[in-house]
Amino acid sequence: MESPNRKSAQKSIAQSAVSSTNRWSTRHSLSLPPSSANSLSGSWAKENTKPSEFRLHTQQRAAQRAIFNHSVAIKSCVMEHHKKQVEKVLKVIEEEEVRMLRREMIPRAQLMPFFDKPFLPQRSTRPLTVPREPSFHLTARKYSGSRISCR
Repeated sequence: MESPNRKSAQKSIAQSAVSSTNRWSTRHSLSLPPSSANSLSGSWAKENTKPSEFRLHTQQRAAQRAIFNHSVAIKSCVMEHHKKQVEKVLKVIEEEEVRMLRREMIPRAQLMPFFDKPFLPQRSTRPLTVPREPSFHLTARKYSGSRISCR
């Protein structure tokens, strides 16, 4: 039989091992002699615990995604509206250009030329050009600095 002091000491060690979270106390409590482990089986029993409430990240992520989708939808709507306005302005400009071209293309009667005065050509005052013979041969002096190669 064991002494009462030894039993109380073992119980206090077991309780400190359960309440403590560091590694040393867990190892120490597991290194008790096998005879004392049977007597402490009642103190090792865990109490029923309720799980703590937790929030999944998916709910928060779904809310963020909904906000993002909404902003993307608004941006695409604004872009479409802007595109329609630009197309409308371009269409009005193009129609105006077509109207102007059609006005210019209307055939109009041309005035009759005046045959009252006969055409008399005037002599030009510019001097005549002096013809020169072209030089088609290449001189060696001209291209000696830079070599022309076809390679």
